[in-house]
Amino acid sequence: MLRYIAFADELSAWFGKVFAWSVVVMTLGVSYEVVVRYLFSAPTAWAFDLSYMLYGTMFMMAGAYTLSRDGHVRGDFIYRLWRPRVQAAVELVLYIIFFFPGVTALILAGWKYAARSFRYLEVSSNSPAGIPIFQFKAVIVAAGILLFVQGIAQVFRCVVCLRTGTWPRAAEDVEETEKVLMEAKTLDVLHHGSEAVDLPFLHPDDQPDRDGEDR
Repeated sequence: MLRYIAFADELSAWFGKVFAWSVVVMTLGVSYEVVVRYLFSAPTAWAFDLSYMLYGTMFMMAGAYTLSRDGHVRGDFIYRLWRPRVQAAVELVLYIIFFFPGVTALILAGWKYAARSFRYLEVSSNSPAGIPIFQFKAVIVAAGILLFVQGIAQVFRCVVCLRTGTWPRAAEDVEETEKVLMEAKTLDVLHHGSEAVDLPFLHPDDQPDRDGEDR
């Protein structure tokens, strides 16, 4: 199970980081549109299509990566009070009841949606440029498959936690500011507003675990 978790995390991270570059292309495209529109009065016919297709692609393809890093929204004000085994049990039930049926529906519906779009080589109706968009419909299916693969890894994490009482550690390439402050026991710095304060340094081995206990 641990090998599969590592494989799924690495796969999700690879896709997430590759498609994160979409925001760079989108920024360049929108910046170009702003310049030619307002300085040369020559707006493009493709900038709007470029922006929503690239942003949508990045959003969809980063879903599994975010899941692997435990970054999706959760009712933490209740969740963080539970012991790890209770957290794992609740997550396991929710994955089975809600996550997998929802992701399966996304894959099946997305397949029909993309297949229909490919059959008549759909183009965008939002601009006169007629930008092809059928290839972007396949992103729905790809994102659903990645989420399904990562979801299995999350279930394995729950099983490991139920057995051992501790969560398997995920890769720590990203971290929410709030979580960092809570783990460092420096959440009180938020009350200082813009006032400069010193934050205590914590060695990685001294940081608390997912349930708030020291590793």
